[in-house]
Amino acid sequence: MDPFQPAFDDREPAGRAARVLERVRNTPPGFVRTYGDVSPGAPRFAGSVLSACGDADVPWHRIVRADGSLAKGERQRRLLAAEGIPFRGDRVDMRAARLPD
Repeated sequence: MDPFQPAFDDREPAGRAARVLERVRNTPPGFVRTYGDVSPGAPRFAGSVLSACGDADVPWHRIVRADGSLAKGERQRRLLAAEGIPFRGDRVDMRAARLPD
């Protein structure tokens, strides 16, 4: 591998997908990120990458909508609650749980 070349080529879909998955994997327990955080400018792309990912080690549940609502409902809520993620009603408390930049 050329040390002067980036590890991911964001111009190619596979490179973009790898970058999204890297950001998802780097979201630590107890925090969330939004789809836009892991795929700036293309949050739906992040959703499609996570939807197609079959890797059980990817913490998909830590990725939420910008308003704190959950794409995967009660299953996602249970996983987040188990990590101590705070909620305000049925949404993640983004001020407390969103991973700082």
